[in-house]
Parts: sequence; C-alpha cells; structure tokens
Amino acid sequence: MDDDLLLAVHGLCYRIRARGRQILDNIDLELRRGEILTLIGPNGAGKTTLVRILLGLLKPVSGDIWRKSGLRFGYVPQRLHIERVLPLRVRDFLLLAGRFDQNRLCESLDEVGMQHLLDSQLQSISGGELQRVLLARALLRQPDVMVLDEPGQGVDILGQRALYQTIRNIRDRHNCGVLMVSHDLHLVMASTDRVICLNTHVCCTGHPEAVSEHPEYLKIFGHALDGFAVYEHHHNHVHDDYGNIVKPGKNGHG
Repeated sequence: MDDDLLLAVHGLCYRIRARGRQILDNIDLELRRGEILTLIGPNGAGKTTLVRILLGLLKPVSGDIWRKSGLRFGYVPQRLHIERVLPLRVRDFLLLAGRFDQNRLCESLDEVGMQHLLDSQLQSISGGELQRVLLARALLRQPDVMVLDEPGQGVDILGQRALYQTIRNIRDRHNCGVLMVSHDLHLVMASTDRVICLNTHVCCTGHPEAVSEHPEYLKIFGHALDGFAVYEHHHNHVHDDYGNIVKPGKNGHG
C-alpha cells in the first residue's frame, strides 16, 4: 500500500432505497497526502452524499472504502446557520470542537489570518471571515484530510482567491490531503492538483486543464462557460496568506 495514500474508494454505490433513486454509481477515488482533489459536478450530482459517505455519516449500498489507520478528518460544511439571537463568540464556537487552551485557539485562527476575531460575536462577522473561522475549527483537530464542501460559497471573487491561497498554504504546511467540493472549475483551477467530475457516476478525472476540455465536462458545463474562462493564475508576483500582492524580489521573479 502506498504510504502517502490516505483514502481509497472502489465501486461505491448509493441509492435511496424507498425511491429507488441511484445517487452514486460505481465511484472510484483515491486521495494522497499533500494532494488537493476537487469534486465538481452539477447540483444533484451526488457530491455532498459522497463526502458524507467518506466521513462515515452514511453507509453505501455497495463498494469498498479504505481509510488509513487513525485517519483524522477536518470538515468545513457547505452551510452553517447560527441563530442571530444566540450569544456565541468565535472562541466559544471553536471550543465546540473540543477542549483546547487559548494558545491553541489563537494559533489556529492566526493560521487563517483571523486571530483578531477570537472574542467577536460569530453572528457579526462576514461570510469570508466565517469560512476562515470554519477552517480554523477544522485545523484544531490536526487533520490528515481536510474536507471542504463549497468553501467559496458566500465569498466574493477576490475573497475566494485569497481563501484558496490559504487552503494551499495549509496543505503545504501540514502536508495533509484536501478534498474540496465545487460546482465548477472557474476559480478553483489554480488551487487543484486533480479533479473528479461527478454526475452520479465519474464522468472524467485528471488535471483541471484536461478536465475542462473533456467532452463530458463540456456537456455538463459548456453552456455555462460563455464569457468565462477557467481561472489560471499566471503572474510575475506572489500573494501573501491574505491575497495581498507581494512585490517581486530584486531578481524580478515573484
């Protein structure tokens, strides 16, 4: 077995028995340490269902799932609803993940650029800030696999670019695997090593550039790409953890 292999799925199927509806059909998937893998597909393609199965929240009808012994997950959900009348500081929210001292909380928030929010009310922060707080909460568990369900949801384009840069930094710093769920490739292109295009079954898989030109991908998303290009970030500068441009060095390279 590959030492870097964290998670493997073979022939996985899932259906809603009462309705006889097939949600996932014969899915194969592997995730390795240090890899960012993105699941893309239209609404109803089975992406979130697959994530729930990988996390052990649902049982497949058939197929094999292998998880590395002692594997730890960090999960960032697609949606989180907090009642506005509920008094809940960021500190309190993080402590729902377990008992951690203040230093550990600050370290986790600092890694995503949000240490200043420790005592802020969770309801008062922006959508982009909330996504980073959710990342910090997932990091508290020191996960081997970060599972991010539509991490850019509710975040503007510039905020998404900065968020994906933070995710890459987390991957590099912790050498963890990252499994992201998205609905297209427009902004995740520069952040992804490999893509699986899902529409109940695996339509195509590979490097994002190859997938974006695959006939099965174009059949699903082609009509939605008019006026848009798959985002590739070629430049002569670099960004810091928060998406700010850092000027190139004296040698002229970023």
